[in-house]
Amino acid sequence: MKGVVKRLKRWLHLGHRWLGIATGLFILAWFGSGLVMLAVGFPALTGAERVAASRPLRLDAVRLTPQEALARAGLDRFPARLTLAMRGAEPAYWITRADGGRQALSAVTGDAVPPLTAESAAALAATHPVTRHVTDLGTVTRDQWTVTAAYDPLRPFRRVALGDAAGTELYLSVATGDLALDTTRTERVWNWAGAVTHWIYLTPLRARAGLWQDVVLWISGIALAGAITGYVLGFVRLMRGRLTPYRGWAAWHHLAGVAGGLVVVTFLLSGWLSMNPRGWFGPRRPDAAMRTAYAGQAAPVFPARLDDLARAPTGTVALDAVWIGGHPLVVATGPGGAAPCCGTALTPDAVVAAARAMRPGAALRSVTRIETPDAYWYDRHGAPVLPVLRLAFDDPAATWFHIDPATGAILGRTDRSGRANRWLFDALHTLDAGPLAQRPAVRLTVIVAVSALGLVMAVSGTVLGWRRLRRRM
Repeated sequence: MKGVVKRLKRWLHLGHRWLGIATGLFILAWFGSGLVMLAVGFPALTGAERVAASRPLRLDAVRLTPQEALARAGLDRFPARLTLAMRGAEPAYWITRADGGRQALSAVTGDAVPPLTAESAAALAATHPVTRHVTDLGTVTRDQWTVTAAYDPLRPFRRVALGDAAGTELYLSVATGDLALDTTRTERVWNWAGAVTHWIYLTPLRARAGLWQDVVLWISGIALAGAITGYVLGFVRLMRGRLTPYRGWAAWHHLAGVAGGLVVVTFLLSGWLSMNPRGWFGPRRPDAAMRTAYAGQAAPVFPARLDDLARAPTGTVALDAVWIGGHPLVVATGPGGAAPCCGTALTPDAVVAAARAMRPGAALRSVTRIETPDAYWYDRHGAPVLPVLRLAFDDPAATWFHIDPATGAILGRTDRSGRANRWLFDALHTLDAGPLAQRPAVRLTVIVAVSALGLVMAVSGTVLGWRRLRRRM
C-alpha cells in the first residue's frame, strides 16, 4: 500500500510539474489580464452610446409609412426589427430581416440607401456629438474589435476617426451606414493587455469560432489539471508538520498555492465552463420561432400612419414598429429611455398573454414582477432594466423569460442549465454571489486580493518551470 501511495505522489508531482510548465505562462497572463479587464472592458456599442450618438428624428421629413417601407423592401414576412431613425440629415427605415441581414431605405424617397463612400461616411460621422475632425481610415472587413460573428450581417465597414481627445473611432456598415461599433484609444490600447490576452482573442484564431473554442478548452483544461494536482500536493506537504519545507521561489509557490489554490482551481474551472463545452448550457435569447410566436403576426404589414408617428415625444431618436400578441406597437427611444407612443399602448396582461405562445404545450407556472436586482436578474456592468416580468414555464427545460413590461421587449431567456451556469461561472469566476454581489467595492477588493495571490503563484511557478527546463537543456 505504501508503494502505491508513493507512486501516486510521484505521478502527482510529475503531472503538476509538466502541466504547470506547459500552461504556466497562460495562467500568469490570465490573472494579469483579468485585473486589466476590471478597469477596461472590451469595446462594444451600448444602447446608451447609440442614443447619445443619434440625432433627433425629423418626423416632418418622413414620407413613407412603415407599411410602405415594408413593401419597398420586398419582404415576405415581418422583419425581426423595423426602426425609423436618422441617417445623417435624412430619416431612414432600418430593417433587420429574420435571417439577420440588414437593409436601409430612405424614409423620404423609399429608395435603398447607396453604399458608403469615404465622403458619405465622413458626412455621417460628422453628426456624432464628439466629432472634432473626421478622418477616413479606409474599409475593413474584420479586425481585432469586430472579430465575432455578431458583426457578419454588417460587414464590411468603413472606419473613421472623429479627432476628439478620446481618440474615438467609428465602424459604419458600408451597405447601410449603420453604426456598428465605437472604440476609444484607451479601449484599443488596454484591451491588448486585457480581453485580447484573457480570451486568447487573436483575430485569425477567433475568426474561426469552433477552432478558437477548442483551443481555449484544451489550454484551460490542461491548466485546470495542473492546478488540481498542485493544490493536492500543497496540502500533502503541509501534513508533514512544517509550514513549508521549501525555500525561495519554491516556498512562495507552495504557500501562495495553499492560500489561493482553491481560487485558482475554481477560476480555471469556471473559465473552462464559460466556453460552454458540448453545448451544456442553454441559449440566452429566444429563437426565431419564439419571437414569431410572441409577435403573433408574421405578415409584412404595419398599420401606423404618418400622423400617428408625428405624435412621438420631442427628442425621440428612434421609433420601432413591433407586433406583440398580434397587436401593433410603436416604441419611441430617446435620452429618457424607451416607451410606447403614437397612440399605441401595452399592458402587463397583454405581455403575459403573448408570452404564453413562446412555449406551446407548457403551462405558465408563475409571473413575477422584479423591482430590484436579484440572483438571476442583474448586470455586473451597470444597472439592469427595472422593473421586469419573470415568466416561468413548466416545460422540461424549466424556461424563464425576462420581459420589459413597458416596451414588451424580451430581455433574456434562461433555462435550468443557464441558471446553473450563473453559479458555475459568475459566482466562481467573478465572485458575484452572496454578500459580495451587493457590495461592488468589497467584491472588487476581494478579486484584486485573490488575483494577487494567483499572480504570486503563477510568477513563482513560471520561474521554477524555467529553471527546470534550463537544467534539462
